[in-house]
Amino acid sequence: MSVLEWKAEFSVGVPSIDHEHRELIESINGLIDDAHHGGSYDKVSGALGEIYTQISAHFALEERIMRNARYDGYPEHKEDHEELLDELRDIMDRVDYDGAYDEDRLGTELERWFSIHFQTQDARLHKRLL
Repeated sequence: MSVLEWKAEFSVGVPSIDHEHRELIESINGLIDDAHHGGSYDKVSGALGEIYTQISAHFALEERIMRNARYDGYPEHKEDHEELLDELRDIMDRVDYDGAYDEDRLGTELERWFSIHFQTQDARLHKRLL
């Protein structure tokens, strides 16, 4: 089950960033697919940890590119990254605390989280870099 689909408007025009965006979408869809097919708590919790690590590394790359380009929206974009990581950490904490997960809520939160960032911060970055 895919909650996120790659769309052309997600592209920021930097091949390394676009490649990582696609990989993140695949990871999130894999997590949701596992959850919908009865994946164990340990598997879902582990996948969330891997996605968190993957996203943290991606944000570091994106932030380096923005600094090198002297992107004027960098402070707001970085702040959004930090908020998104906090939200993901809250999801992870909730899964750890409950010892279970609500796969529909998990899918909805991750889809919303990714889509909003792509449509706002990454869309502005795309316009600046092209």
